[in-house]
Amino acid sequence: MIRAVVFDVGECLVDETREYGTWADWLDVPRHTFHAMFGAVIAQGRDYREVFQEFRPGFDLYEEREQRAAAGQPETFGEDDLYEDVRPALAQLRADGLWLGIAGNQTVRAGQLLRELFSTDVDLIGTSDDWGASKPDPEFFRCVAKVVPFSNDEILYVGDRVDNDLRPAVAAGMLTALVHRGPWATIQWRTEEAEKLPTFRVESLSELSDLIKNFNGSTR
Repeated sequence: MIRAVVFDVGECLVDETREYGTWADWLDVPRHTFHAMFGAVIAQGRDYREVFQEFRPGFDLYEEREQRAAAGQPETFGEDDLYEDVRPALAQLRADGLWLGIAGNQTVRAGQLLRELFSTDVDLIGTSDDWGASKPDPEFFRCVAKVVPFSNDEILYVGDRVDNDLRPAVAAGMLTALVHRGPWATIQWRTEEAEKLPTFRVESLSELSDLIKNFNGSTR
């Protein structure tokens, strides 16, 4: 049975359109050009951080984040950046009696923002910076398993990426859901792995409640 649901952050809960637009501005690159290169890098199976290298070789993302913060332009997201289905879905899953968590590749600052947004909505908020391990490293999912009070096969990990989210979560013995939004899911959605690997494929997080109820009912 599924007893816990753990969510990725970017393009699962948070629409990152605005944030990546500000990176284009920081690089002094037209947003359309930046987004086009972003899609090309993803389609080629490369690390998204290579996008920055295409425009500025030697670009250090962590250093640039600090420079942006010093310039009064820190990374940020808020209520307006959440996908519309997030609040209703969390509320329904909580009402269903499920344990809820948020765990993604995020900075310490992003973790603080997540806690401001979701401290009363979920049981856990963990980030790669908190744990010193980033997806798709198996250690990240071992960290998830350590803090969730259920066995791995009772955890549903929800994300937008086959490579970073589903594949390593399945390897860790977890169930998975692929949500169809954001650049990664849009590019990967019709691949064989995206069709066969996840336990669920959803267009909206609002679909999860009924899917989980049906899944749990079928396992009794």
